[in-house]
Amino acid sequence: MCLRRLAAATSLAFFASASVAQNGSSAAAIDPYIQPYVHSANFAGDILVEKNGKLIFEKAYGFADREHRVPNTTATRFHIASISMQFTAAAILHLVDAGSISMDEHVGDFIPGIEGAEKIRVRDLLTERSGLPDINAFPGYDDVLQHHQTAATLVSKIEGRPLLFEPGSKFLHEEHSAYNLLALIIEKETGLPFAAAVEQLVFRPMGLTVSGVDDDSLTHSARMAKGYEPESIYGLKPAAAIHWSAKTGNASAYTTAGDEARLVTALFQGRQLSVSSRDAVLDTSVRVGYGWFKGTNKRFGQTAYYMNGRAPGFASFVLHLPQAQMTVVVLSNIYS
Repeated sequence: MCLRRLAAATSLAFFASASVAQNGSSAAAIDPYIQPYVHSANFAGDILVEKNGKLIFEKAYGFADREHRVPNTTATRFHIASISMQFTAAAILHLVDAGSISMDEHVGDFIPGIEGAEKIRVRDLLTERSGLPDINAFPGYDDVLQHHQTAATLVSKIEGRPLLFEPGSKFLHEEHSAYNLLALIIEKETGLPFAAAVEQLVFRPMGLTVSGVDDDSLTHSARMAKGYEPESIYGLKPAAAIHWSAKTGNASAYTTAGDEARLVTALFQGRQLSVSSRDAVLDTSVRVGYGWFKGTNKRFGQTAYYMNGRAPGFASFVLHLPQAQMTVVVLSNIYS
């Protein structure tokens, strides 16, 4: 067992070579902090840190495909689970800025058959305060993941189910169904499948050239990480396969650490959104919304915007500190 662990640690260290020009002192502090997680098979993926618009650290660790010994690189694409909500929200805000929809329009104006649709506003969906029952909590959700879905089939699964609370009154839990519904609204307003609509509204305008939405049509790519999950103490095994289309709108996107950082810059500092839409994203009076958790962070002593995601085989995290002008992106293909 000791030799096995030593060999694994040596291999992971050897393949942790996909680094970019970086600040020496920062890199010297960050890399040793990460190594124990890599060596104990708790992390494989890509880590990026930007400050004042400059890349100060990026390094990839471990394997994108362990069976074929393909290392992760800074060009490797990862499924990002709930961070996908940021892309869905950005697409909706583009439609708002274009005058196609209004934040205060009701769900019933777009999609009939949803309980309380005449009360739920687009704004409530974006801030996860809709009161909709959540598809991820349904007893049959595991079966949903094993079949191809669309935004419409996912939304149909909550039709006729009562609201959990009055729309707009509170945040109870992550509302995956709200973002399924937003995906369907995007399809209806653009006349395009969700993946194509987000490409047109978000990825292309923001220059996110290697990001996309997984609608189950992807073929295996050498640049796409395979997902793994812990087995025993130090072992890893391939994660159970799912249809990513079953997470349309709330967790179906994939990206690189670099593209995610570009999204953060575009949302917080760029001109891709109107002032009012950007203010809505930045507003900390509502703690959750637009694919972010936000508020004063005691550890950093400043306002922080962050989001994490977990899905079979993958874990992800992004943090943005506007006052410090710092962004941290961590994408992993180990569900840990």
